[in-house]
Amino acid sequence: MNGYAGSILSINLSTRSITTIPTKKYEQWVGGHGMGSALFFDMVQDKTIDGFNPENVITLMSSPLCGTLVPSGAARTEIQGIGVQSIPIGWFTRSNFGGRFSAMLKYAGWDGIAIQGQANSRVWIDIRNQDVKIRECEDLLLWGTDTWECQKTIWKDVAGDGVYGDWIKINEKGDMTTQRPAVLAIGPAGENLSRMACLIHDAGNSAGQGGFGAVFGKKGLKAISVIGTGSIKVNDPKALMKSRLWLKKEYSFDLKNLKFENFTFGFHSPPVPMALYRSGKPKIGQRPQACVGCSSGCRGRYEDGIGNEAICYASLFYYLGKTLLIQRQAADLINRSGLNAAEMFVGELYLKKLWDLGVLGKGKEIDCPLDFKQYGELAYAKQLVKAISYRNDGNGNPHPFGDILAEGFVRAAKKWGRLEGEQSDLKTGLLKFPHWGLPKHKLERSQLDWGYGTILGDRDINEHCFDMLRAFPTYLKRAWKKLPPSENVVKIITDKMEPFQGDMKMLDFSTENMYSEHIIKLVTWHRYYTRFWKQSVQLCDFRWPDFLNLYGPNNVGATGIAEPRFFNNVTGKDFTFQDGIDLGKKIWNLDNAIWTLQGRHRDMVKFADYIYTNPGTTPSGYPEYMPGIKNGKWDYVITSGRHFDPDQFEDFKTRFYRFQGWDEKKGYPTRKTLESIGLDNVAEELEKNGKFE
Repeated sequence: MNGYAGSILSINLSTRSITTIPTKKYEQWVGGHGMGSALFFDMVQDKTIDGFNPENVITLMSSPLCGTLVPSGAARTEIQGIGVQSIPIGWFTRSNFGGRFSAMLKYAGWDGIAIQGQANSRVWIDIRNQDVKIRECEDLLLWGTDTWECQKTIWKDVAGDGVYGDWIKINEKGDMTTQRPAVLAIGPAGENLSRMACLIHDAGNSAGQGGFGAVFGKKGLKAISVIGTGSIKVNDPKALMKSRLWLKKEYSFDLKNLKFENFTFGFHSPPVPMALYRSGKPKIGQRPQACVGCSSGCRGRYEDGIGNEAICYASLFYYLGKTLLIQRQAADLINRSGLNAAEMFVGELYLKKLWDLGVLGKGKEIDCPLDFKQYGELAYAKQLVKAISYRNDGNGNPHPFGDILAEGFVRAAKKWGRLEGEQSDLKTGLLKFPHWGLPKHKLERSQLDWGYGTILGDRDINEHCFDMLRAFPTYLKRAWKKLPPSENVVKIITDKMEPFQGDMKMLDFSTENMYSEHIIKLVTWHRYYTRFWKQSVQLCDFRWPDFLNLYGPNNVGATGIAEPRFFNNVTGKDFTFQDGIDLGKKIWNLDNAIWTLQGRHRDMVKFADYIYTNPGTTPSGYPEYMPGIKNGKWDYVITSGRHFDPDQFEDFKTRFYRFQGWDEKKGYPTRKTLESIGLDNVAEELEKNGKFE
């Protein structure tokens, strides 16, 4: 089994039992998401349980590529289980994070971890190669610490007080390494079961969505630490090195000839920290920070140690903080507390709007202890984060405000009576949580792959495969810069989208094409590609797929060639790009079968009301542009300022389900479809639960 450690660690916290599962049993799923979904399906008998139920199984999975030299594909960890963040049901869901964890897990001899049960005390898991212990938090005073303090304490316990880089002995056998353990931890938000609590590894690698921090907290699990001294058997190390050098030479950035003019997103991107602070980037000493194996680090570490590894929503959280320093310090607050940055960003702005309307504040309709006189100062952000993390007033005193908010902003709005009547905040759009009770990310009515993929799934997809088709036309048009012909761009991409290659109208984002069969194929391809190549093989979302590449031949990227080449170098398999798409289809059907068993029906698959009535607008007010056909010719067309039609969306769903081979009336996978892709056992469970009646 080239690329694999050979064993999956199975831990039951209720019984304190530690056992192993042969990876070979699940090898057909390759790794990551596919393997995690299959493990969950087998281990959880009752799929209708709540995410806080002790029988909920949480999986943390690597892939054969983790810990190897595959660029931007050696470091992800996929986490799955029943979440507690979404509504109306906490769906079986996923999150993932980068950094060092999955590589270290492989070096310790494990391909993944499955965690079940609930401890009768507060514990952490200590993995040192094959030596695995469930240890008490009390011994190290871990419970009550933030995510950074927790990790530092465990580092010291495992690695001692020596200088980083010194050789350390990790166990009684004398196994040695120069590394620190990779630790995944919850902060006070997870300890106090905030539904928006996340998991943090190192300074800012987070598994943000799903509320898995709260699930850990309910299980009494503070952290998982892993350190390993082993290695990974690669089928053809020479070929793997040759492939990495090939990708670097033909497709990667050239520091002596950096190109930024168009679509600089993907494998050719240089190592530039993706911090998005409103006030700009820090003007102090800094360096890129990358996950294991990556040649294009997207995070940063700074001379003053503030905002280390904070990117994207973590850097956006306190958007209206008065200074760059305050915005950076606020990013550290949510990473240390272990809070979902996306929900905090959108939710914090919602609170400000309610205060501006005069309905929220001290003694107001919504009694709120936050000191809005301090708004923009760090003190306000601290109070808000503490209120949600500790379920109080943010100053250590009991108050229902923090307790209500810790349940999530949509649940809080309902508790406050803000979701009733024609002026419901989800009808007016004041509360921008458009799908499954989760916060807005991209403009769903503009970026159709993102909007449809999210509502037809379980969470904000957060998959950037086609994001450059919005980002760069939008920004470059605003700057009056020249764009390449959209028809050329679309052809390069669609030629790679097996098995639908050549259908250029898959990337026609015009209003006239919003509900077409072409868009159904786009969404379908996206679900299959990401379920396998991104979430099971675990290629980095920011760097793959490599469709367009400024250094590639005729600006054509490496996708379709590179993915199977690296996979086969490591595993020794004869796997094609299309094989990955096919397995992605199987995984997508398995996930949908699990949601069906949880109680999903097509009638539940709908956006918040405002998505059907309000024109989608950008925060800046500038229009968004994407490729589309206008007056019979390819162009970059305005895709913002429109909304979904509810009847046409319902018809789109019917045709989408038909295209998947599912029950059009219910939105379920059918027995025929499941059996045709080798999921006979899944079909049997759906039959047993009355889903084929």
